[in-house]
Amino acid sequence: MRTLHLSLQMPPQARRLLLSALCLLLTAVSIQRAAVAQAAKPTPDVLVFTNGDQLTGAVLRGVGDSIVFKSDMAGEITVPLAKIKELRSSSSFAVLRKDKPITRTAVTPGTIQVADGTLTVSTSSAAPQAVPAKELAYIIDAPTYAKEVKGGGSFLHGWNGAITAGASVVRSTQNGSTFTAGISAQRVSPNVPYLSRRNRTLLNLLEAYGKLTQPVIPQTVPATPDSVAKTNIFHTDIEQDQYFTPRFYVLGTAAFDHNYSQGLNLQQLYGGGIGWTPIQSAVQQLDLTANIHYEKQAFQVASNNQNLIGATIADAYLRHLPGKLLFTQTASFLPAFNNSNAYSANFAAGLALPVYHRFSVSFNTSDNYLNNPSPGYKKNSYQFVTGLTYTLR
Repeated sequence: MRTLHLSLQMPPQARRLLLSALCLLLTAVSIQRAAVAQAAKPTPDVLVFTNGDQLTGAVLRGVGDSIVFKSDMAGEITVPLAKIKELRSSSSFAVLRKDKPITRTAVTPGTIQVADGTLTVSTSSAAPQAVPAKELAYIIDAPTYAKEVKGGGSFLHGWNGAITAGASVVRSTQNGSTFTAGISAQRVSPNVPYLSRRNRTLLNLLEAYGKLTQPVIPQTVPATPDSVAKTNIFHTDIEQDQYFTPRFYVLGTAAFDHNYSQGLNLQQLYGGGIGWTPIQSAVQQLDLTANIHYEKQAFQVASNNQNLIGATIADAYLRHLPGKLLFTQTASFLPAFNNSNAYSANFAAGLALPVYHRFSVSFNTSDNYLNNPSPGYKKNSYQFVTGLTYTLR
């Protein structure tokens, strides 16, 4: 077998020229990459105090007459404008005044500077504008302003809450399975704590399904079919709140229930009302609501079906306990105006114990009371559920 070797002969001078060209090309690429990286890295903001001290870092936001500034040396600090001699930032911010309500009407973001207690915002479309400290409401970075105030975020943006799931399986003479799943979520806009709420969406869903099969013992001849007991409880509701003050809001709501344990095929509820948040802090929150609604009940016995006009008086309470425990509680009473006997009530409470990152072990109890169930069914439907909960954010 013969092997053919093909080689390219190049004069030494040409090889040196080629190597030099490659070196220049690699150097140019490296310089270009460094320039791109340098351009992508924003210029640090500079904060000069009235006593002459200086920090470099980034302006995060402004609330009232104070600036929130973050630096590697001091961390996140809040500085009144009165203590700032000079502030220079290359980032864009939307500056909102106290005398103008926060609406979706566009405010053009621009760069900001502070000198002698006065903030100056400069935009490409207008002359620099000075805003005295006493007139400042908020200083919001451009991306947050576009997403949270102007409403540029998608529908999926801003949701938080928890997803819970649990299961129980028995395989023996008896064969049984029980599955539970729940979602409790809310979306608040704006979704930053220093801005007053404009609206809020609440979504809850709960499903408990179980089936227990047991043979007849001793078996008969001919054979008797196994006895079967089923559990099927489903609830979902959605509420849209529109705030007209930081603590008062109007609401629209819809809810759907199915409860095999009470002979209830489907209950539909559509209504609107008002809400009040008397307690709101980082530790706890209490909401009180009242609405007028239309309610349609469909039972397994069709003669019990009803169309009702009623009300819902409810509360929802949340509290963060020591050890990162989370306690939640809800209660509601639903009287009917056109049939005083067709009232109902609901109560639920839960405790979540964190175990790993966003995962928690949850303990939940609920009691649904229906004063007019189908004949032969009990009025109360009580559940106690333990499961694994995942916090969305």
